[in-house]
Amino acid sequence: MALRGGPSWCCCCCLGPGGACNEDNARFVLLAALILLYLLCGAAVFSALERPSEREAQQRWQGRLQDFSRRHNLSAAELRAFLRHYEAAFVAGVRAHPLRPRWDFPGAFYFVGTVVSTIGFGMTTPATIAGKIFLIFYGLIGCAGTILFFNLFLERLITIIAYIMKSCHERRLRRSGALTQVVQQASGNTEVDSLAGWKPSVYYVMLILCLASLIISCCASAMYTPMEGWSYFESLYFCFVAFSTIGFGDLVSSQNAQYENQGLYRFGNFIFILMGVCCIYSLFNVISIVIKQSINWILKKLEWTCHKCQRKFFRSRRNVVVPGTARNQRNISIESDGVLESDTDGRRMSGEMISMKDLLASNKVSLAIMQKQLSDSANGFPRQMNSVPRQNGFAGGVGALGIMNNRLAETSTDR
Repeated sequence: MALRGGPSWCCCCCLGPGGACNEDNARFVLLAALILLYLLCGAAVFSALERPSEREAQQRWQGRLQDFSRRHNLSAAELRAFLRHYEAAFVAGVRAHPLRPRWDFPGAFYFVGTVVSTIGFGMTTPATIAGKIFLIFYGLIGCAGTILFFNLFLERLITIIAYIMKSCHERRLRRSGALTQVVQQASGNTEVDSLAGWKPSVYYVMLILCLASLIISCCASAMYTPMEGWSYFESLYFCFVAFSTIGFGDLVSSQNAQYENQGLYRFGNFIFILMGVCCIYSLFNVISIVIKQSINWILKKLEWTCHKCQRKFFRSRRNVVVPGTARNQRNISIESDGVLESDTDGRRMSGEMISMKDLLASNKVSLAIMQKQLSDSANGFPRQMNSVPRQNGFAGGVGALGIMNNRLAETSTDR
């Protein structure tokens, strides 16, 4: 069904108030469907990749438990009870190998940094009720402020890129001697006005952010590999998980008790995480714009396809009652709903009918002629129809039909 003021392909889920099609709702529904499909595909891939490794790890662990229980003459129930105590201590921050204190001032600063940046590694969590209550309000304000900082960072980055592009263009004009007075006057305007026409393309910003994120990740991985004892690939994996604020917590930097040049390493770790989160978060915003443009392109394609299918459908029907002038047209207007209400039985007729707008437009001239002739007859000024030749074969008819046919005959004779 074609809807007035919107794409003709829309379904019931994207109808706004009054039956009008809401393109934002259509975009939302399509994005939700694509995300759901993306989640299903991701779940299938990760399940196929990781499930066999999980089963092997469980089998190895069960074998080790049985061997340890037989070797030390311990029952399985006692051993499992001891392991549950260790799991509780692990949540509280106890590890088998020595680690740095979790809640000294440097450790607490690292924790609040992961909170406000929404990374949330999970290696440190508040254990007291007062700490958990404070975290709720602290995280609410801190996360909102940090997101605002990331958005302002992206705006400043775009402004810097626009300024660099404008400066390079002016420098190139100066070298060629083509810098006119108009360009010099434009350079003296305010910063917003002078940079308004130099905003970079979204794809250009995305490329710059990708390169910046890659450079920061590579440099940070070169630092993490010798300091944490990870492989270079594990360091890159940690960088993406941390910078994207996913924060699984399987790999966490700066957690050992001692490091070489510990103060310098912790400062470098803070700087790399700050820069990386800013770049990746900004990259996510830019990619979301590209995704929105792609969704708009898909919606336009669906609208064009549906319009084409509707035109084929109208042309393929042979039992449609249409006026003669509209029957010869290839493109039938579907600006209205494309359905008519029956005055006899109150039922909605088939969508094969053309709109009332087209019907009235095609018969506008005939209706005007009929009204004029009826008005003349009512006022006592009937036209002399017997003087009109009949060689064209128009039937006389009775009443309004006869008046219209006689008028058509006159018009044909005059021509």
